[in-house]
Amino acid sequence: MKLGFDNEKYIKIQSKKIKERFKLFDKLYLEIGGKLFDDYHAARVLPGFQPDAKIKMFQELKEDLEIIFCINANDIERNKTRAEFGITYDLEVLRLIDNLTKLGFSINSVVITLYQNQGGIDNFIKKLERNGIKTYIHKPTKGYPSDVDTIVSDDGYGANPYIETTKKLVLVNAPGPASGKLATCLSQLYHEHKRGINAGYAKFETFPVWDLPLKHPVNMAYEAATADLKDVNMIDNFHLEKYNIKAVNYNRDLSVFPILKTILTKIVKKDIYHSPTDMGVNTISKCIKNNKIVEDAAKKEIVRRYYQELVNYKTGLVDIDIPNTIKILMNQLNIDTNILDVVEPTLKKHKKENKPVLGLKLPNNQIITGKESELLSAPSALIINAIKTLSKIPDNIDLLSPMILEPILKQRKEHTPLQLQEVIIALSICSVTNPSVEEALNYLNELKDCEAHASYIVTNGEKKALSKLGIRLTCEPKFHSDNLFQN
Repeated sequence: MKLGFDNEKYIKIQSKKIKERFKLFDKLYLEIGGKLFDDYHAARVLPGFQPDAKIKMFQELKEDLEIIFCINANDIERNKTRAEFGITYDLEVLRLIDNLTKLGFSINSVVITLYQNQGGIDNFIKKLERNGIKTYIHKPTKGYPSDVDTIVSDDGYGANPYIETTKKLVLVNAPGPASGKLATCLSQLYHEHKRGINAGYAKFETFPVWDLPLKHPVNMAYEAATADLKDVNMIDNFHLEKYNIKAVNYNRDLSVFPILKTILTKIVKKDIYHSPTDMGVNTISKCIKNNKIVEDAAKKEIVRRYYQELVNYKTGLVDIDIPNTIKILMNQLNIDTNILDVVEPTLKKHKKENKPVLGLKLPNNQIITGKESELLSAPSALIINAIKTLSKIPDNIDLLSPMILEPILKQRKEHTPLQLQEVIIALSICSVTNPSVEEALNYLNELKDCEAHASYIVTNGEKKALSKLGIRLTCEPKFHSDNLFQN
């Protein structure tokens, strides 16, 4: 993969920027927008960015920081899911805590925001507390958003319990958007200043990139990724008016800034920021080393998002306006779905065979396909074809031993094709006695970051298996069959 982003430079200058900001205060509450771990969106639009880059950067500051997690009580009640991993937001908080604890980070607590006695919250709180995680409850802030005098009072932010912190830098993170991170930061600022502590606030949000053009594909890819939130990138008019410099921000931050500025000024007794851009500490643009590579990658990501939302529409998760919004972005960039090289050959093969097909673009740019058969699902056939091609094993040699397949097939209640998870297990077993299979399996690592496209909506189980291999999958918005129950 050609790299367009300098990850090591990013870790160095981003940590320096954050250090400069928290030197301005006795304590800094840093709101983390986006993901601390597994930032695959950034990795896809900025080739060379590592999904764990933020964590590596914060490891340099580890001794000076602690972490607060926020989760919206409504998200717990609704069992809201993080799409990449197929797990609910409450489980995602637990996963993040586990991962960060293993890396030696200090976890302060979890804040349940917008709590109004929603069902299912108490069990989550009990689980956290019984595992030694402090938990706080924040109810909706009285007077918000218009009555600033009430908001910044003991009846407003003062009604929230004070979260005891000991480090100079407090990261405030969440499993997803609208989790109450900003309100938690402001509540803490209110309590800190009542105690005579010069606490400050800043925001670390990767996208949109403030000093890239408004219509740069990286910023447009952010709009595509947040189409369901109806985020729209805009010029920060506050920044332009104050500094005569064009900076990119998005509608939600711009609309709330006048209120936020008034609240911050009332809490700290002085003006700190003159624009939403002032609040940020993002240095992403300074680490782009090849803009053409980055632009091409971002355009492809927009198309991936388009396919994702078409599937979501087909399955009833969103309305048609969401994929249509992304299609408008594609039109503005003059791109279509064929920017993903694998789409056209996949659909051509599907039309010829009239069977479910999965296509893959290998690292050498060769495009191969796998079609469903009585024995193998399309992803299973594709992966076998891929590792045979990469290891130069002749097509007429079977990697799967009949002795291994027979007991697997006997255990199946229905005569359906073997799924990818089953095939990888079977191949692993065969590799013990067959050196060719062992060699072929070594090539699975080369499939990371390869583009794949399916002529149908791939099942969640096989999506996860492909994702574990690092394959970037898109799907046509068509069900595998006309059977509604199976789909």
